[in-house]
Amino acid sequence: MSLESVTSTIEEEEIEFVRFEFSDFYGISRCKIIPARHFVDKASNGIGIPICHLTCSIDCVDFQTETMGDGDAIWFPDFNTFRILPWYRKTASILLEPKYYKGELLSCYPRYIARRQLERLEKLGVSLLAAHEHEFHVVDQKTQKPLTSDMSLRSTVRTYTDPNLLDQLMTNLYKVGIDVENCETETGHGQMEITYKPAFGIQAADNAHVFKTSVKEIAQQHGYIASFMSKPSADHIGSSAHFCHSLWDKDGKNNLLYDVNAPNKLSELGGYWMAGILKHSPAITMLMAPTVNCYKRYGKQSYVSLASNWGIDKRYCLLRLKINGAKGTYVEDRSSGGGSNPYLTLAAIVAAGIDGIEKKMPLQKEETENPFSPTNRNPTQNGLPCTLSEAIEAFKADDVIMEAFGDEFFKIFNSLKAYEIRAVKSAPASAKDDFERDNFQWDQEMFFKYL
Repeated sequence: MSLESVTSTIEEEEIEFVRFEFSDFYGISRCKIIPARHFVDKASNGIGIPICHLTCSIDCVDFQTETMGDGDAIWFPDFNTFRILPWYRKTASILLEPKYYKGELLSCYPRYIARRQLERLEKLGVSLLAAHEHEFHVVDQKTQKPLTSDMSLRSTVRTYTDPNLLDQLMTNLYKVGIDVENCETETGHGQMEITYKPAFGIQAADNAHVFKTSVKEIAQQHGYIASFMSKPSADHIGSSAHFCHSLWDKDGKNNLLYDVNAPNKLSELGGYWMAGILKHSPAITMLMAPTVNCYKRYGKQSYVSLASNWGIDKRYCLLRLKINGAKGTYVEDRSSGGGSNPYLTLAAIVAAGIDGIEKKMPLQKEETENPFSPTNRNPTQNGLPCTLSEAIEAFKADDVIMEAFGDEFFKIFNSLKAYEIRAVKSAPASAKDDFERDNFQWDQEMFFKYL
């Protein structure tokens, strides 16, 4: 789309307000609402928004202004992301990117980083087709009572606990470009999962951002809070955002993961790609599990692998390979928690996979052991970080991933996480000693409403 086509749509649909929207480092939507009569001016000349939104905590208590200053960046819309929001009166939304700060490109912005990695992949003659697979919890805004109170997975009656909410989610998501494939209830109390069709390139991450924001807004209109927080409480299963993806040629016609002549139907290129992801999985854990809360999703009763492993249709592996022929073969990275930023998870997978392709890394043997065995479930024997502090150190030690994301990004991200770790350790004592893993009260107050 172009400025002219967007302006024409605004006039034809009699749009009165346009939400200039962006994602912060947590993946939370923030915005300024612009009267439509000022759209051309703001879209052409940019809109000033404080740069500190990229360096502040979720609760906006901690501002790391020494990292980037407290002035404005000039933000410009990507016209391809224009959407009319059917749940608000005569309102549309468009996603922004910060173009200048002290005369320079804001290369640390998550959407930029994702686009940069996709451009690297394109130079190899490869395009990415992907979608995040989101789980989330729904609770009453006033009472905090979950939408459902049992664990009857995919029960039809349970799914229709609130048919009005279900109907609006299924219909309105499609109207904003999210092509829903299915909706179901998950095991957790009040937990749902909605999956949608994949998209090429940066649209995959844009769709995830729009999906999460839309679900939260629609739920709010029905008197609920929808939360993508990774682990809301100790008693219930956590939420994931599995990253399902495949590699295609530049024209999007041939699936490069599939080889009909290979023993397991995985192509040589696909093996390199998966090997790269597994190689760098300790480092990218920081992005797949970016909050102190995310690590509480790990445990004996979860479907989260504690090892850098892969398997064909094995849910307990980090990488689950689905062999579904030339058109349907894809890789599911199962490490990403619900509280992650989709732009950063996409960028992490692509950066790691590219390294595997460029270095022609051999793919390790498929995981065949019992996933419940002590060896597989012991976090001390697999090399994957089990706390945010460990994940930060693993990221910092990985030169390939550090180079892909840049020093400025790490400086900001690390300062945000240092605040989280300090805050949770200074919170009132919980029933257990390990604050970083067991203090759910602080987590709820910090993450549940906005993630």
